[in-house]
Amino acid sequence: MTVALDKTIIYPDSDGQPMADNTKQFRWIVLIKENLDSLFANDETVFVAGDLLWYPVEGRPDIRVAPDVLVAFGRPKGDRGSYRQWQEDNIAPQVVFEILSPGNTLKEMSRKLLFYNRYDVEEYYIYNPDSNELMGFTKANEELISIENMDHWLSPRLGIRFELTASTLNIYDHQGNLFLSPLELRKSLEQEKARAEQEQARAEQEKARADCLAAKLKELGIDPDTLIP
Repeated sequence: MTVALDKTIIYPDSDGQPMADNTKQFRWIVLIKENLDSLFANDETVFVAGDLLWYPVEGRPDIRVAPDVLVAFGRPKGDRGSYRQWQEDNIAPQVVFEILSPGNTLKEMSRKLLFYNRYDVEEYYIYNPDSNELMGFTKANEELISIENMDHWLSPRLGIRFELTASTLNIYDHQGNLFLSPLELRKSLEQEKARAEQEQARAEQEKARADCLAAKLKELGIDPDTLIP
């Protein structure tokens, strides 16, 4: 039955909508998606995607949504044109993120909340970078309920922590490392490399001085090894 449906029903890989409405929204989507990818890089059973259409019901291509970021535990990594739940052991994404732009409406967000609630999302996070507001919902008694205080909230599924400052949202992994943009990560790696090179150069200078001192002591007929207690 599944094969017949897949042959006759088209599940588009695109909804014709842009991934983001502006650079700020796009930057946040990339930040969260790439850092979650890195966080679960060594776990082949965690699938992370950005702006991927999710079809929860076989035979109903009209029932779909494209979360800005989705995380599905229990599903293998790999490329997909869309997330067709019946082909994924009927596992719904457990965590979704939406990054708001000025074009998003309250009606749209309410519709998405109903959708995620109906199709078994466990955690739903909404961030508005313009107003620096973060909302979260978590599953309790089969319903997504609002999280009263998101500041320092620890995601049960992801193990990440949210911190709201006066001007922005900081997200930390389970080891306390701040989520970094690709540019910030590159700068951090470059700084770490520079520090390592400086330490190596300092160690080589110390060794050169020690070797020079040992050579002078030998010229004086002193064995430097005898001076070491």
